[in-house]
Amino acid sequence: MFEREPGFSEVRQAGSMQEARTLLDGVSVAVVDLGLPDGDGTVLIEELSKSAPQTMPLVLSASLDPGHFARAVEAGAAGVLHKSATIKEIVEAVKRLKAGEALLSPDEIVEMLRVVGRDRQEELEVQKAIGSLTRREKEVLQALAEGLDSQEISRRLGITIETERTHMVNILNKLGLRSRLQALVFAARHNVVEIQ
Repeated sequence: MFEREPGFSEVRQAGSMQEARTLLDGVSVAVVDLGLPDGDGTVLIEELSKSAPQTMPLVLSASLDPGHFARAVEAGAAGVLHKSATIKEIVEAVKRLKAGEALLSPDEIVEMLRVVGRDRQEELEVQKAIGSLTRREKEVLQALAEGLDSQEISRRLGITIETERTHMVNILNKLGLRSRLQALVFAARHNVVEIQ
């Protein structure tokens, strides 16, 4: 589509971050997917912001997570589009960026940066909660991740069932959760346990 549009002197295409790095010299607009086979497109956007500030990155992603778009804007993306955008909308966005126009209003940028700040705060709170877990509490979570019930966990760790339950209550309180299942999902999501 770009090759058929007037005003585009050269169109390059890459299937990976590694390949893209070799094609970005002199590019005025780079359409970047956040989910690349060899890494996160946000990293490529950060690299572009430092090494080629004249290149305007436009994010084109299937993600519906506003946090992904917000992190990309923080990294230096000049605009964001969902992959459901039409070809015409994508071409128009690239033309506008090439002409030096902004795709995002100051209000949209501020809101995206708020999302990033909120995500960072939540991540700090998660790391703080994980850091408050004792070694024994992490062992209880690991045993839970291996499918053991309270009795099996107490046998494995050489503790009474009451002690195992006390550990579980402490885990739930520290993580702000209400059930063993929530604790297991949290622990798996944040790499506190290994699930094989």
